[in-house]
Amino acid sequence: MRSIWKGAITFGLVNVPVSVYSATESHDVKLHQVHDADGGRIRYQRKCEVCGEVVPYEHIDKAYSDGEQTVVLTDEDLQTLPAERSREIDVLEFVPSEQVEPIMLDSSYYLAPTSASTKSYVLLRRTLEESERTAIVSFTLRQKTRLAALRVRGDVLLLQTLLWSDEVREADFPSLADDVKVSAKELQMSAALVSSYESDFAPGEFTDDYQAQMKRLIEAKLEKGEAFENEAPEEAEEGGEVLDLMEALRRSVEASRAKRDTAGTGAAGASDDADDEGEAKSKTTSTRAKSGTKSAGSKSSSSKSGSTKAKTGTDDAEDEADEDSETAKRPTRRRTKKTA
Repeated sequence: MRSIWKGAITFGLVNVPVSVYSATESHDVKLHQVHDADGGRIRYQRKCEVCGEVVPYEHIDKAYSDGEQTVVLTDEDLQTLPAERSREIDVLEFVPSEQVEPIMLDSSYYLAPTSASTKSYVLLRRTLEESERTAIVSFTLRQKTRLAALRVRGDVLLLQTLLWSDEVREADFPSLADDVKVSAKELQMSAALVSSYESDFAPGEFTDDYQAQMKRLIEAKLEKGEAFENEAPEEAEEGGEVLDLMEALRRSVEASRAKRDTAGTGAAGASDDADDEGEAKSKTTSTRAKSGTKSAGSKSSSSKSGSTKAKTGTDDAEDEADEDSETAKRPTRRRTKKTA
């Protein structure tokens, strides 16, 4: 079992370190809702009535409404209330066990000793057994102050939370006020009937027939093939969307790299150039490989710096030839003259 709380039972100068464990669990077959037409799972969303959006838990606050007004309580507001700061189970009094009415009992928890020495734990357990009394205690669990009965079950201390007195409703039924006559013979026959049913209570002899029949019904449907394969869970679908996004990003990066590679080794800069009529032409924002054909006997080629002009026809070839000849005159570089 998994501990849900750790603290200590305290009364007087006695301190008994304990761990708290849930003493009960549900055995019900868990069912969910589906669409009768196609078997699709029915799910509920936390949708805001004002904006219509699905709201995540971190943006949900608690609120109280009296029918006319609503008060919102934020996490900061709730933190100002008595919280689970104390780790003590304070013994308030020891009362006769029969005075704790079953209707007041709520949840049950086992208390296990956590200290290396269990002497104080055993001492408290034996004291409760021999005195035939139940300890009424108070403690804080999950941000709520609780009243509980501390008693013995076998070799373990059992903590049973109690309902507050104002949580137990009064039984107010007018029909019970009627004067009903019961004869001695009727009472005798009723007592004889009860006597025929007398026995010692053994909880293990009783089973939940409804849950047992539910399991048999499910098994019978499985054997008849009245089942279908579950679709991929939502987690898998979300994972698929992530993979699609990653694939799109990968392809975008590859396309960008391919574009840079095919841009060639042309000039990286761009400058403005005016034509003969003085009108400014648009800047060249990307470098392109020149389309002119190179001679087979050229040894090397280097990129030209400066701006590249878009020309057509024979003027383009002549301008390129002039630029190559000027570059060839420089002593630091050697260029092969391009053919028109």
